Amino acid sequence: MSQVSGSVLGQEQVVQTLTLALLCNGHVLLEGLPGTAKTRSIKTLARALQAGLGRIQFTPDLLPSDVTGNEIYQDHHGQPELRFQPGPIFNELVLADEINRAPAKVQSALLEAMEERQVTVAGQSYPLPELFMVLATQNPIEQEGTYPLPEAQMDRFLMKVTVDYPAADAELDILRLLQSEEAGVTNIAEPVAQQHIFKARADIQMMRVAPAVEQYIVDLVMATRQPAVLDEQLAQWIDTGSSPRASIALHRCCRARAWLSGRDHVLPEDVQQVAHAVLRHRLILSYDALADRISPDDVVDALINQVAVA
Repeated sequence: MSQVSGSVLGQEQVVQTLTLALLCNGHVLLEGLPGTAKTRSIKTLARALQAGLGRIQFTPDLLPSDVTGNEIYQDHHGQPELRFQPGPIFNELVLADEINRAPAKVQSALLEAMEERQVTVAGQSYPLPELFMVLATQNPIEQEGTYPLPEAQMDRFLMKVTVDYPAADAELDILRLLQSEEAGVTNIAEPVAQQHIFKARADIQMMRVAPAVEQYIVDLVMATRQPAVLDEQLAQWIDTGSSPRASIALHRCCRARAWLSGRDHVLPEDVQQVAHAVLRHRLILSYDALADRISPDDVVDALINQVAVA
């Protein structure tokens, strides 16, 4: 989206991932060092869509009700009654800032919302907005006071993007951009109507995927579960492979990428381009791989190199 890329410089991969997730109706985990425009990207996306943004600052003392909302006593015509007070999860875009700073009890409050697009409080279910995305951030280097995300929650993120420092020329442009913003100049052009997003989603849902490409998607995911069939080295790197959600996510994301490229069909290259963002957080590496400083992206590279296109 040009509206976002004009305000978030030097992070093309982040902008592309957010766009794909928006078209796929999925959630995104952004992992990067401080100051790499993670929060700025999400706020800019909200402005470009004119969408409600709810920010949740995850801390060790956060409660599940701080996320979902709670029933509170209110006086109604002189009679006390319980009424549900919605939490920040009921926004169209939800920024879960530093999500790994809260314990699993709080993080689990997101599970139902991310998967079923509803929240249940005191036995009553409440639907979430039609346009609903959880955009979570976390810092990869800070370990003190952080909690690893449960595997079930990681699997509910459609994609995970690693946010790096910008290049030198992009950082120079950032300085000039921020100075212009201090002077009151904004780079957000005409907002995107949400109905255009829903129409694009409908087009992507109807896109045809050739059986050979679908087989390639399944073969990639199956290789994470049975790596020894391909390579003994891969078998030593992977402790636990990806779930069927990985196949579903690859199928959705490659269709969205083909649509963005102006095509009505999916190529194997579309699958390869989205494979890292879809698979990197769905692989549990072995101790040997971690000791050898093998990253999930290294494993995905090996999978792409060794799994043949049908």
